[in-house]
Amino acid sequence: MRAFHCSWWTFFVAFFIWFAIAPLMPEIKKTLGLSGQQAWTSNICSVAGTIFMRFLLGPLCDKYGARLLMGCVLMGASIPCACTGLVTSSISLSILRFFIGLGGSTFVMCQYWSTSMFTKEVAGTANALCGGWGNLGGGVTQIVMGSALFPLFKLGMSPEAAWRTVAIVPACVGFATGFTIL
Repeated sequence: MRAFHCSWWTFFVAFFIWFAIAPLMPEIKKTLGLSGQQAWTSNICSVAGTIFMRFLLGPLCDKYGARLLMGCVLMGASIPCACTGLVTSSISLSILRFFIGLGGSTFVMCQYWSTSMFTKEVAGTANALCGGWGNLGGGVTQIVMGSALFPLFKLGMSPEAAWRTVAIVPACVGFATGFTIL
């Protein structure tokens, strides 16, 4: 059962990293003077990173297993997440979101890991639970970042300084989780 819980938790944390910027976008758009199209482009780049990595990680799971790859991807996606405050333009935001989006590929490892840990009679149920609890990370991130952390950070600093620093929280959680899984 430890592998089951590690599988869904790491996928959940990946969503915490991947979706951390979404509730901050109104403030980011205002600070950087982004148009709606530029913000939309950054969203597309975030998903593009995930798609690319999912194709790559499937065969790598067959060779190395899910745990090692999961840890490496989480730690890798945490680095650009921590660099969110360095964004200065729509191009740098799109590039940053592409690299953060690589963390969304943890879906492959989540499903591979849970499938390999359970017999075929219950693997579908295990995959559904792991995938569902992992995807819940996207919704929880909206609440935690948008309704708790960002307003908390704004108490002690300007809105711009708050969005430039608050993404360090999911980055630290992601890096620590990835390191622990390794």
